[in-house]
Amino acid sequence: MPEPTLERGDITTFDVDAIVNAANPMMLGGGGVDGAIHAAAGPRLLEACRQSPAVGGIRCPFGEARITPGFDLPARWVIHAVGPIWGRTPEPELVLTSAYENSLALASTHGLASVAFPAISTGAYGFPLDAAARIAVEVTRRRWGSVDDIRFVLARADVFEAFERALQR
Repeated sequence: MPEPTLERGDITTFDVDAIVNAANPMMLGGGGVDGAIHAAAGPRLLEACRQSPAVGGIRCPFGEARITPGFDLPARWVIHAVGPIWGRTPEPELVLTSAYENSLALASTHGLASVAFPAISTGAYGFPLDAAARIAVEVTRRRWGSVDDIRFVLARADVFEAFERALQR
């Protein structure tokens, strides 16, 4: 199985089967990566997200993932993964692990080969960088069916460096 790779850049520009969105449980857009993906994909992405069934406004609980078309993105699909909020979500390490696992399981179920991830939960959700990178790398080093190209696309230098350290372990 190929090792996950690291790239600096804007995840919305990557031509892969799916990009992963660091989404919120409502799946209605937000800031950071979520806002950038919604802006680049166009208004049909928000409409597709609204089609996902909601219970009390929650379309995707913490640790879970949902898939929608990519619309105006180079990626054919968007996998919306909801990571934990550090200090508020119980068992944040397990929830973050589940967010990565559920994203890759969805990709495999859909027969996808290439997936690009941001650093889930490390922005506004405050997950410590080194711990988040370790979890992400551990999960993506496993075999995931059809998925054979996993990339971490990271915009910030400090995030890139944390993932680089995790890959070297």
